[in-house]
Amino acid sequence: MKRVLTAIGLLVSIAAVRTVFAQSAEGVITYEQKMNMHRRLPPERENMKSMIPEFRTSNEQLFFKPTESIYKPVIEDEEEPMGGGGGSRIRFMRPSVEQYLNQETGKIISKQEFNGKEYLIEDSVRISPWKFGTETKTIMGYECRQAYYTTTEEVRTMRMTSGGAPEPEVRKVTQEITAWYTDKLRPYLGPERFNTLPGAVLAIDVNNGERVIVATKIETRALKKNEFKIPSSGTKVTQAEFRKLMEEQMQKMRANGGAGMMIRN
Repeated sequence: MKRVLTAIGLLVSIAAVRTVFAQSAEGVITYEQKMNMHRRLPPERENMKSMIPEFRTSNEQLFFKPTESIYKPVIEDEEEPMGGGGGSRIRFMRPSVEQYLNQETGKIISKQEFNGKEYLIEDSVRISPWKFGTETKTIMGYECRQAYYTTTEEVRTMRMTSGGAPEPEVRKVTQEITAWYTDKLRPYLGPERFNTLPGAVLAIDVNNGERVIVATKIETRALKKNEFKIPSSGTKVTQAEFRKLMEEQMQKMRANGGAGMMIRN
């Protein structure tokens, strides 16, 4: 009789766990992203600090189903005009980017506007070299565990030559990534490409505060039809082809003396 009761208890526990994940397998997470613009300036552009605010804040939402998710910005102002000294003015254009992930196929489709056109960039999920820490913290009522890794990436920007002309440059930038994730929500879920952990990522810290993404609202509910639309309009290109388009545009900007140059995220 005792064995029967134990077996029944185990079945009830498994059913309860399945019910919890079934209830949280669909919903939307709203994130706030805060970027320190001064820390992102290269040394040769220190004089621009007086022309731009120290921080820039934006909001994004992650809509998720059992095996799919879409991460996209909350539509706000299309641009942020920033006044500077001496009548100078810098405009920060927020690129419209949507990212769709299908876990079953391991495919990512990003819809991005560039140079007045829309592109669908097809890519595959890349597993980050996560290491797991022992610290925990509570975010929006969910206990989260720590994970982290360090990476070096190439960043393409425009720099000013000694003669005052802009030219493209490629810099290697080291990034220290710290994530906080909960196993009380669906696994392999998170903002941008931070979605390869065994839980839902609720916070990301890049370089100790240079860029921070934190969940500000979590809703576990059935999604509405108009909330989950897989990106489908735009020219299909690979990540390599899209990178080549960007490099060609930077070369054109150089030939035109930097006309129309903007600082972008």
